Amino acid sequence: RPFDVQAGFDLVRTGEMTYPQPHWIDGMGFVDLFTMFTCGRELYIAHSPDGRDRSAPKKFAGIGGHYQVSAVHGRRIGTFFNRHPGGVVNQRTDLYYMETSDGGRTWTTVDGRPLTAPLSDPDNPARVEEYSSRGLLVYGNDLAFTADGRPAMFYIVSRDWKPGPEAGPREWKVTAWTGREWATTTVTTSDHNYDMGSLYIHGDDWRMIGPSDPGPQPWVTGGELVLWRSRDDGRTWARERAITAANERNHFYPRRPLNAHDPFFAFWADGRADAMSESHLWFCNSDGSRVYRLPWRMEGE
Repeated sequence: RPFDVQAGFDLVRTGEMTYPQPHWIDGMGFVDLFTMFTCGRELYIAHSPDGRDRSAPKKFAGIGGHYQVSAVHGRRIGTFFNRHPGGVVNQRTDLYYMETSDGGRTWTTVDGRPLTAPLSDPDNPARVEEYSSRGLLVYGNDLAFTADGRPAMFYIVSRDWKPGPEAGPREWKVTAWTGREWATTTVTTSDHNYDMGSLYIHGDDWRMIGPSDPGPQPWVTGGELVLWRSRDDGRTWARERAITAANERNHFYPRRPLNAHDPFFAFWADGRADAMSESHLWFCNSDGSRVYRLPWRMEGE
């Protein structure tokens, strides 16, 4: 029933469930990674075989609070996250990765070492990069897997939570598991902590789409989208092309659809972060050569 939000919906449940990241896994049903404000932003997992019945939440990380990004490879669920020292979100730092193959009953590091969940000590085997002693903040963006199941984490590192030029350029990082160790590289820089982008891995062709170029509104979230590319498993990156340019409003939050393929490879919105404005929806193909803007008003198919 178009434009009718009253009919056709059933109330399934009420309760606290913020930042939900549900995944469908054959044989398990829905597995949802989410946050509860129990002692800061702590991480939980729950199951549902059909979207109606749901298991009790089970905490798997509580080191003062976290923001996470999760993804699935086969029956494995991987998640990476930062920690919030003292529960202060503006102090988010460090980089952690853990995974489960049984829906959260047990957790391991990337190389299979058992973890005792919920994590509570900042210094534990799940920590991949220790940024706190360097005074660096961590903002997670995307998690992707290679065909053989090696995870790669895309995130931004910053020296300050406040926007503006004083904190200097924000570094775009990729930390990937080589099969023997974690390797971290810097892709590029941008001018805001929330310059979110997405990571795509197809064989040895790795691509990143994000607002790394300054937009018409500098020092706020978003900018102009750029396609970055690596052909050596994320060790080195090159600028492939500008996807957007010379716009009136910043472009931000390009997202990777599930099973992304041409021409619907990334989708995002534009708008101003410093004033009220129109906001249009956009998408593009895999090499950024074709960009589409959806009509402001849609009168037909």
